[in-house]
Amino acid sequence: MSTINIEEIKAYLLGLQQQICQKLEEVDGVAKFETDEWQREQGGGGVSRVLRGGAVFEQGGVNFSHVFGGELPPSATASRPELAGRSFQAMGVSLVIHPNNPHVPTSHANVRFFIAEKPGEDPVWWFGGGFDLTPFYPRLEDAQHWHQVAKDLCEPFGESVYQEYKDWCDKYFFLKHRNETRGVGGLFFDDLNHWEFEKCFGFMQAVGQGYLDAYVPIVEKRKDTPFTEQEREFQLYRRGRYVEFNLLYDRGTLFGIQSGGRTESILMSMPPLARWEYDYQPDESSKEAVLYKSFLKPRDWLSMQESEL
Repeated sequence: MSTINIEEIKAYLLGLQQQICQKLEEVDGVAKFETDEWQREQGGGGVSRVLRGGAVFEQGGVNFSHVFGGELPPSATASRPELAGRSFQAMGVSLVIHPNNPHVPTSHANVRFFIAEKPGEDPVWWFGGGFDLTPFYPRLEDAQHWHQVAKDLCEPFGESVYQEYKDWCDKYFFLKHRNETRGVGGLFFDDLNHWEFEKCFGFMQAVGQGYLDAYVPIVEKRKDTPFTEQEREFQLYRRGRYVEFNLLYDRGTLFGIQSGGRTESILMSMPPLARWEYDYQPDESSKEAVLYKSFLKPRDWLSMQESEL
């Protein structure tokens, strides 16, 4: 088995956090990320970086964490009970960006590494991560750009990789109680260890680097689009779905809470403002209705035509 260099992974993740923050500050042009370093009582810590009140981004957080302990929390062993009782290290970068303009989608990305160890036995390790896009107003060209970047970065790792992780993303970011996807998806992978270590690490890096290639062109294209108060209200309503998913289904949130992570950093993904409305129904001829009809379900975005919306 290849040698696992944990410090190399950690250095990459810290560099990725810096690269993403630097680029998003450049795009925003006004706000800067605040840095908050923290320690975890049970072992480890992290660096939370949060941007607020920007010209483009209402709020965004880019977190790095490296936590460790003598026993994996229940969320990490639910599907793999053989790992119970092992010591662990978990590290990763996780981010959520909430723009001001309703025509700029919210975005999420994370890349992470786990290793579980027990004396006398080989370590068990895996990578995970992905990125997904949550538009408020339906634009096929944005969804297609997002997915084209995802497909291109997957291709060097195998012909079936994009479709497999695209399908997994659609399945994972699905609000069962609403019967809708959180957005237009992207990539999601977990428990990645079936390739040699270097290839798995390389794929995680490709996903980490691909996030900016996928997101920044969309932001640049949409950030100056005029919007109405009604569109802003719809954005806040749809942000409520983000809250619902994170509190009900998100495995990262569960792991963070169960492992004694820092609550402020774990819940950093929440939008600064959101609202709920009883039994909201969009006007049938509206752009909001197109979002519900055509965008909040798994689709083959790269082969779609405008006429299908």
